[in-house]
Parts: sequence; C-alpha cells; structure tokens
Amino acid sequence: MEKRMTIRRNILKYGGGSFSEQEALIVVEFPLTVKLNGEEFGTMVCTPEGLEDLVIGFLASEGIIRFVEEVDSLSVDVSKGFAYVELKNKQPAHMDTVSKRFIGSCCGKSRQFYFYNDMKTAKTVTSRLQISPEQIFALMDALQSDSTEFQSTGGLHNAALCTPDGIVHFASDIGRHNALDKIYGHMLKNRIPAHDKLVAFSGRISSEVLLKIAKIGCGILLSKSAPSDLALDLADDLGITAIGFIRNRQMNIYTHPHRVRV
Repeated sequence: MEKRMTIRRNILKYGGGSFSEQEALIVVEFPLTVKLNGEEFGTMVCTPEGLEDLVIGFLASEGIIRFVEEVDSLSVDVSKGFAYVELKNKQPAHMDTVSKRFIGSCCGKSRQFYFYNDMKTAKTVTSRLQISPEQIFALMDALQSDSTEFQSTGGLHNAALCTPDGIVHFASDIGRHNALDKIYGHMLKNRIPAHDKLVAFSGRISSEVLLKIAKIGCGILLSKSAPSDLALDLADDLGITAIGFIRNRQMNIYTHPHRVRV
C-alpha cells in the first residue's frame, strides 16, 4: 500500500491585516532507496505515488535497463522506504559508470551525473508527429485541470503523456525529474510506443528535462515555463520540438517548428 501524497497540518495564516488559524494541505516528501541486485544504488526524494513506475523509469533513464523484461523482480516496501530490484542480468550494462548518489527533489545535480550515461541513453528523435496550436492549448488546459494535488498544495510538478487529442497518462511528483521518470516507467510497463506521443509538463525546460524526453523518445515537449540555452541546444541536436511559455493562448516554439501545423 502506498503512502498518502498529502497530509493536513494546522497553520497560522496572515492576510487582510490579521492572523487566523487554518488547516493546510501539505505535500508528502518521501525518501525511497533503490537496492539493485542486493546493493544500494541510489536514493530518490519523491512523492509516494506510482513508485514502481518511478523505479522502472529511473533505471531506464540511467541506462541500467532498456526494457521492463530485463527486470526479474521488483517490490516496494513503503514502510521501510526501500525498492528491491533484481535484474535477470546481474551485471547490467553501464553499472561500472554509475556511482551511488543522492537524487533530491531540488534541481541541482553535478555535471558528472549526466555525462556518464546520457550519451549512451539519449537518442535522436525522428517522430513525424504533428500538432496544431489549438491542440497544444487544449492539452495544457487538461494538464492544469488534472493537477488537483498541485492546486491544493502548490508543491508538485506534473507531467502527462499525450496524443494530440488528449492525455494518456498523468503523473505528479515533488521532483520534476521524478514525474518524467514515472511517465517513462508507465510506458515501459505497458509497452506504450513513443513515436506518436508527446509530453506536457509543468516545469521549466532544463537540459536535464530535455534529456529525459530524448530518452523517452517523444518528439514534442510542451511546457508553461521557460527553457535554458543548453536545453535548446540539446533539442536542436536531438530532434525535439521544444515549446514553452504556453500561457493565455500564446506560446514560443523554440526548436523544430515543423511539427506545429496550423
């Protein structure tokens, strides 16, 4: 059984020149340690929902697995905060390039973390999927409508796997990278192809986020926020259409605009 995503806490609120006692909804921050073939692999600070998807997506993103069939067993002990993974191949590829590390809910990570495995797992996307401006606005509206926990807490990032016509799967997490890993894990578990899908996302388009999209294999990334220059350089190189600042029926198409049709 998974833990609750939120808890209620009594707070003191100030507004209109006075104080009042109120009850607030607070997002749960949960440390999950992954033990891979009996050895500690890493710890993620995450939201305790969709944990199996998160673990599978994380391992795939790290280049440890490519397909869910490579996992012999996976169990999550929420009470102890551990995920136990046994692989069919006890010496998976790239294990020698991965060191133990703390994967936090914050955005900062060392460059070394990316440069080891990203060049082996991030792939150039050749998707021919196209989408119209009206479909883009509708998807971002749907992402906002489904983000009920964010609206209650203000403390979650949201990601959705989509077709141009609607959301296929929605995931939330305190860490924006975790939300994308949950999407990736869900796709692998359910053998959902990426070539005709796109990702709608609530966070900014950083280089780390862009690399996650390349690993997932989707050709279009939608976000209400801004990109970084490195993210756009990667989007150019990896064939990904990056669209940001999708607000008030406006948007910026930064790379590969051929996928947006009127």
